[in-house]
Parts: sequence; structure tokens; C-alpha cells
Amino acid sequence: MKFEVKVPAVGESINEVTIAQWLKKEGESVAKDELVCEIESDKASFEIPAEEAGVLTIKAAEGDIVQVGAVIASIDTDGASTTAPAAPQPASNPVAEPVVSAVATGNTVTLTVPAVGESINEVILASWLKGNGDTVTSADLVCEIESDKASFEIPAEHSGVLKHLVSEGATLEIGAAIAEISVTEGASAGAATATSAAPAAAVSSSPVDDDGQPRISPVAAKILAEAGISPASVTGTGPGNRITKDDARDAVAAAQNGSAPVTVDADNVSVGSVTTTVSADNRGERRERMSSLRKTIARRLVTAKNDTAMLTTFNEVDMSAIRALRGKYKEAFKDRHEIGLGFMSFFTKAVCLALQEWPAVNARIDDDHIVFHDYCDISIAVSSPKGLVVPVVRNAESLSFAGIEKEIKRLALKAREGKLTIEEMTGGTFTITNGGIFGSLASTPIINQPQSAILGMHKIEDRPMVVNGEIVARPMMYVALSYDHRIIDGRESVSFLVRVKELLEDPSRMLIEI
Repeated sequence: MKFEVKVPAVGESINEVTIAQWLKKEGESVAKDELVCEIESDKASFEIPAEEAGVLTIKAAEGDIVQVGAVIASIDTDGASTTAPAAPQPASNPVAEPVVSAVATGNTVTLTVPAVGESINEVILASWLKGNGDTVTSADLVCEIESDKASFEIPAEHSGVLKHLVSEGATLEIGAAIAEISVTEGASAGAATATSAAPAAAVSSSPVDDDGQPRISPVAAKILAEAGISPASVTGTGPGNRITKDDARDAVAAAQNGSAPVTVDADNVSVGSVTTTVSADNRGERRERMSSLRKTIARRLVTAKNDTAMLTTFNEVDMSAIRALRGKYKEAFKDRHEIGLGFMSFFTKAVCLALQEWPAVNARIDDDHIVFHDYCDISIAVSSPKGLVVPVVRNAESLSFAGIEKEIKRLALKAREGKLTIEEMTGGTFTITNGGIFGSLASTPIINQPQSAILGMHKIEDRPMVVNGEIVARPMMYVALSYDHRIIDGRESVSFLVRVKELLEDPSRMLIEI
């Protein structure tokens, strides 16, 4: 009996993933719950276990982009006891089930728009990654398409000469023809055979172990190739010294920072994935492809601006009391709880108390309904090497100051290591972002949908204030609340922010909840 291994649902709005690497080889026996492969989305990485014991047959090669629910392997459960394991083969040798629909006629293969998700009927051809008339291999990505939910890269699937059938910016229906490939001599136009998969195998297995060189995944090979960096100069950290996608990105970043070799060709200087054209008067330009995470962030921010009636209200907080409290107890707090006492725990606790008094600020809109939450899952914006991420502190209203600090530290470390899961980044009811750590004095933060409000913290700066008729210097912070006016009225937004201010300026209120 054969058991199919499918791509699991890995998060809301994620429709496709990349096969990062196979942890088990073709024909190898696997045990139940043993990890067989690693997949990557634009937000996180996931490991897929074998749900049954048996002999593994791989159906998708490393580097392939596959849809959620697609079959990527099968496990012959009868082979677990009756069949000896087949001779190990590179994971890239098996033929991947095409994600892109390709129709062959004679020596010409037509690429069509694949189904990219339920309820999506049309897409936009965002950009051609290969030019009209270019020679492509089966491993090459030829174009990028976009739906209203995600973007997708389309592979060639066959080797040959590419002919564009539509132009960039065209709106296309699912199944529409987008390109033709005149198959090169010796390649079959009927299906994606081992011959057409050979170029992909060459990419994924080069350099090879026999020469003492680290192995490299197709995704990493593509990143290094675009950057003009030799795989021989990169140290792999994956299994068997494999060069992973993160290794390749680190190498590109090092090249951009000047700590790796750069390739100079006349007036063109190539550093990493950035190409700079230098003119006689040293006026340069550079072009760098946006990462999937950056494109996702951009799309969500534009959606938030377009789909909400967003307003921002401001206030200022005298941080004297919190600063004095931290100065008095920070050492004792650290000795007792093994964590530092920061500002974020005060703001999180104050926000939770204020949200319970003004529940509309903690609610969201779902079609023609308002969904109120009797709990506070606080999203904390964290700047990571790959971009802004917003992990969630669950049930923050029930946590102590120490509990909040520990959870924020745990999530921030995972964010910087790129190990956050989808579950840790979704489901928040309210967001706090701190631009003050970068020196921001004031800003208007953008709502993190589907939430209805976000609190912006800023830089603490000593300013002259009038206190009891006298001018004194006080550590002041501007705070900003951006909110969706469709669900939160001005009275509620201003009252909420005033309540937060009261709690922060007199932290003892948080202890007795008044």
C-alpha cells in the first residue's frame, strides 16, 4: 500500500512552498514520525514527518515550488517489511510533478497559468525573469505572476528557447497560455522526463561530495548564481555540509557589506545580488529583487491603508515613575526572575488593562459583524534580519511582568534566528511597536490587519514641562494610537490612550487595577 506525503496547510494566505531539502533519499526506508524533508514559505521553515513507515519515493525535487496539498512523495508501506531499500540516489533525480501546466505540441511546449488557489480566477503577469528568445533550462524560473493574495514564480519545466506570448502587466485567466518553449534537440516535449530534469539535478548536486566540496540546494545555488558568488567560497551549515538558502543569503549579505570578494567588470560592479552601474562622475544606481517576505509586508501594508478608515491620535507620557521604579528594583528583579525589567512589560500590562475597559479597541471586523475578544493576545513588532515580523504574546492579561518579559525575549530571539512558526505570528488582537529604539520621536503606525488598532512607542527625551507652576525637565515619550474608525469612535480611541497614559505615569495603578 502506498501512502501519499502531501504539503500541509502551513498558515493563512500561504498557497505555495519551496522544497528546501530532502532529509531522506530516494528509495530509503523511513520510520513513522521520522523527518523526511524541509519546506519553506515566505515566512518560515517547516519539517515534514513520515506518517507511516516504509520505502520513500520522491516526486518533487529540491527547489521546486509546490502548492499546498500537492503530493511531494509516497511511502510504500509494504516495502517496510518486504522490500529491501533501493540504492540511494540524489534527491534531485526523481521527476517533480509539474506545478505549472505545460501542453506539448510537436517540439513546442506551451506554459499556461496554473491554479494558484481556491477562488482565484485571474492573475497578473508581474515580470518576465527570462527575456524573449532566451535559452532556458528546466530549472529556470521564467516569469512571476501575482494574485490578490500572493505571488508565484513559474519554472520552465523544459529546456529550450523561450517565446513570450503576453506582456508584463497583462491580466490572465487560470489556464491561459503565457509562453512557448521550443524544445532543444534531444529533449522530449511530451512530458517532464529525466532528460528535462537533468539540469535541475546538476544544479542541486554541484559541487559534489567526492571532491570534498559541500553540497548545495537548488534554491541556494540560484541565489549564489544571481550574486556571482562561487559555492566553493561558502561554508554550508546544513546536513552533510549542505549549503542552505540561509547560508547563501548570508554570503550575499557579506559581499554587500564588503567582507566578501566582489566581481568587477569594466564599468559594472557586481556585489551580491545588487548590480551597480558606475558612470564617469560616480553617479551609481542599483537594482535588487525584493524578497518574498518584503513583498508580503508591502502588500499587507498597502491593503491596511486601502481597506481601513485609519486615523491616529497622540498623547505624551511622563516616564519618571517607571524610570524610578526600574532604577530601584531592576537588580532585585533580575536576581529573582533571571530576566531584565524593561519598558515593554509596563506598556503591555497597561494596554491589557485599558483593552478590558475599552473592548472595541481589542475587536475586529468580520464581514458585517464585530468580533470582540475577552483575552489580550498582544503582537509585538520585532525587526529581524529578514524584515519586520510580529510574534504574539498569548493571554498577556494573565501574565506577570516577569512572564511578559520572558515571553517577549523568547519570541525576539526566535525572530532574529528565523525560527518563528506561523502559529507564533498569527492571531494577535492588538499590536505594540517601538520605533523609539531606532530614535523615532513620533510616527503614525499602520494597523496590523485584521486587528483594529496599534500603539506606537517612541524615543524618551528630556523636555521642559510645567509641574505645579514650575518648569522642570522630565523624561517624556510621545505615544500614538492608530485605529480603524469603522469600529472605534474618537471617544473610545482617545479614552483608551488616556487610560494607558494614566497607568504608565502611576504604575501602582496596575497592581491594584484602578
